[in-house]
Amino acid sequence: MSDYDYDLFVIGAGSGGVRAARVSAGYGARVAIAEEYRLGGTCVIRGCVPKKLFVYAARFGGEFEDAAGFGWTVKDAVFDWPTLVANKDKEIDRLEGIYGNLLNGSGVETFRERAELADPHTVRLVSSGKTVTAQRILIATGARPFVPEIPGHEHAITSNEAFHLGTLPKRIVVVGAGYIAVEFASIFNGLGSDVKLVYRGPKILRGFDDDLREGLAGEMRHRGIDILLETNVAAISKKDHAFDVSLSSGETVEADLIMYATGRNPNTAGLGLEEAGVRLGKSGEIVVDDTSRTSADHIYAVGDVTDRVALTPVAIREGQAFAETVFNGNETRVDYECIPTAVFSEPEIGTVGLTEEEARDKYGDVDIYKSSFRPLKHTLSGRDEKMIMKLVVEPQSDRVVGCHILGADSGEIAQMAAIAMRMKATKADFDATMALHPSAAEELVTMRTKWQPDA
Repeated sequence: MSDYDYDLFVIGAGSGGVRAARVSAGYGARVAIAEEYRLGGTCVIRGCVPKKLFVYAARFGGEFEDAAGFGWTVKDAVFDWPTLVANKDKEIDRLEGIYGNLLNGSGVETFRERAELADPHTVRLVSSGKTVTAQRILIATGARPFVPEIPGHEHAITSNEAFHLGTLPKRIVVVGAGYIAVEFASIFNGLGSDVKLVYRGPKILRGFDDDLREGLAGEMRHRGIDILLETNVAAISKKDHAFDVSLSSGETVEADLIMYATGRNPNTAGLGLEEAGVRLGKSGEIVVDDTSRTSADHIYAVGDVTDRVALTPVAIREGQAFAETVFNGNETRVDYECIPTAVFSEPEIGTVGLTEEEARDKYGDVDIYKSSFRPLKHTLSGRDEKMIMKLVVEPQSDRVVGCHILGADSGEIAQMAAIAMRMKATKADFDATMALHPSAAEELVTMRTKWQPDA
């Protein structure tokens, strides 16, 4: 037994922190964890899970419209926002309870209050004033939404508040064009709101493949979302029960709600990290090595607070790797190559590997295979929507290095494609795989013609 109260103290009970705590305790460590908000972190409480539930809700309107082509008559369909919010809250409460049970069952002591570092090995629990010591400390405090300080910024909300609105806004301006922005634009549009998406850049979804960026923007506009590119919000002013939103273009639009989704900042303020010898980066992120160790040998960090790859499965994998390395003697490093991801827009995006631009930068010449087609479902629904499939191939090895999909269930398809790409499958391997017919995914194994740009 050491002279410390705990072998490990985890600050932050989100996906990465909980995984690290549970696994470390399973390896015999004395572990405690502190969380100032709710167990489960951003993903479970006000991120991935409630957002996906809202996405499901938003899709029903389109499904009701599509049903007519298949012989169904759906009369008097009415959406009730308070019912959705209440049912979502019940599910989040259930999941938080599961997280608590998992921690308790693993022997992890849980503190439901904010924790800060009093010195390199001492943690102060703010509400109770209690102090405890730990041989090792893991920071897993995640990140928080960023709202720029423009005139009237206090009138705007973020995704945190969007899950708890009392009423569905009739008109909303969403600022930003990353995952969260396009997902919430699609959610509110699907539920009947008039949506404007305002973004300072020339294309939505920076970092994604250009064919998908352009394809999704076209589909979103087709569904009635007004996308204003190379535009920014200059000011927000209150006007009776609405708001005037002044744009950099000189235009003023009226909205009932303004939601910012312009990035997230690591939650490191006020934790006492620098005093404990933990170096922070220029955005306030914790700088770590490839074993998640900080500049203080006994302090580690995982998840969004490190600003490496801000995805829940990545945080979980980092927490697992930490526990394996530190408490099981099995040095484990996270492989950040070939991470699949999805954007739950409407239609959704599923992607894994390099974009075409990234592949050209890395390999020079690449082979591109892509297809745009009307899904079978919409031959009867009458919906004018195209699905896009795209493979990026490194010609010397014939290896598939990028897979990009726009359309229904693309996230599910990309997950399976990621397994093949992780195993370094070639285009010949894809071609030799029997097609599952009729399905959209079969397009990935039937594309034979290399795409040639227009002369």
